[in-house]
Amino acid sequence: MAHFKPSRRELLKLSAMAPAFALTATAPKAQIGAPASDNPSHFSFAIGEAQITVISDGFFETPASGLGINADPEEVQAFLAAHYLPTDTSLSHTNHLVIDIGDARVLVDVGSGNRFMPTAGRLMTNLESAGIDPYSITHVVITHAHPDHIWGIRDDFDEAILPDAQYFIGAAEHAFWLQDGLAASSPAEMQQFVVGAVNSLNVDGAEWTLVADGDEICPGVTVMETPGHTPGHISVHVESGGQQLVALGDSMNHAYTNFAHPDWFNGFDMDGDQTVATRQTLLDRAAEDGLTVVGYHFPFPGVGHVMREGGSYRFLPALWRFKG
Repeated sequence: MAHFKPSRRELLKLSAMAPAFALTATAPKAQIGAPASDNPSHFSFAIGEAQITVISDGFFETPASGLGINADPEEVQAFLAAHYLPTDTSLSHTNHLVIDIGDARVLVDVGSGNRFMPTAGRLMTNLESAGIDPYSITHVVITHAHPDHIWGIRDDFDEAILPDAQYFIGAAEHAFWLQDGLAASSPAEMQQFVVGAVNSLNVDGAEWTLVADGDEICPGVTVMETPGHTPGHISVHVESGGQQLVALGDSMNHAYTNFAHPDWFNGFDMDGDQTVATRQTLLDRAAEDGLTVVGYHFPFPGVGHVMREGGSYRFLPALWRFKG
């Protein structure tokens, strides 16, 4: 297996992410208050003949100072305030996809389980609330090995939580996290992330298929290499009946800054320049081809389209409707 040696810059970027993710949830200074009861946790629609269900794993918060770290902090603060967003904290939803296409049922990412934030880890419960038997899932695709995307792969006995599914991850992503000596060479605050990724990738009961750009998961579902946020990050492309959808993972992780200021990158993007280049390619293609996109950290359900707006872009949330 090829091994990747992280540059000092990559490790510093990864290190910058760790303290933010380590924070527990705090009350945001939002414009609306908490609901009296739980909100809906799933959202379904069709792409051609494929049935798509967005399942929430919950949410978590990180400091807003991690947004747009290559921009003027005052400009970032002003942008957030103008969009009715808190200027001290950034709230991230966690939107998973279940893709029912042909005989396959594909889950994109497995969430964080009970190993990360107290406000996340609800994927399995919310699958059942949506009427989806978790054990009916045939394929699991991991976009990248950050805690909120892969730590939920293990049950309380440290075995694969979906033992009968086929598991897929980018070959470059797999090689990066499993390279010799990565934990020892990482900053102390980052080592728990590396150990968590290694434990997740080495979980008993999961046989990994390593994939690269254009590889097929099942008919109608393929992989797109979208590096930058992590070295081997992948997105998932669905095509059916002449319609297309891209599950972005964390290649785009903010529904406002990433579109209005695609040249800004965040503290948790390991390679900022590559993240921006990847994002620009995705935005151009989505706007040109009219792709449906799903943002993992966009406001739930995170489904919409991309519109060009001068020299930047805008995320347009998709309209929803009742069945029938």
